[in-house]
Amino acid sequence: MNTFTTLAYDGPGPWVLFFPLIWAAVVIGVVTVLRRTVWRGRRAPWQNRAAAYGEHSPIAILGRRFASGEIDEDEYWRRLSVLDEQFGRSLKDGPV
Repeated sequence: MNTFTTLAYDGPGPWVLFFPLIWAAVVIGVVTVLRRTVWRGRRAPWQNRAAAYGEHSPIAILGRRFASGEIDEDEYWRRLSVLDEQFGRSLKDGPV
């Protein structure tokens, strides 16, 4: 027999065992994303950041307190810097 015929009948080789592992990883990834978002009734993780800057967000409440005169400018900037660390927004970016 020639070399090509021998290789063709030897089967796919041990590397074919990786396909079930790849499919298992894909299925586990999809199930994990669904468990963390849809099945818990929450929005997707990439949508949660926008929700942090809504009408009732800590940054909006802080802005209203500053506008009403409850806190002074130094207190406002000090607290805003702490909130920006938590929510990941820089002061230069402006509203999201």
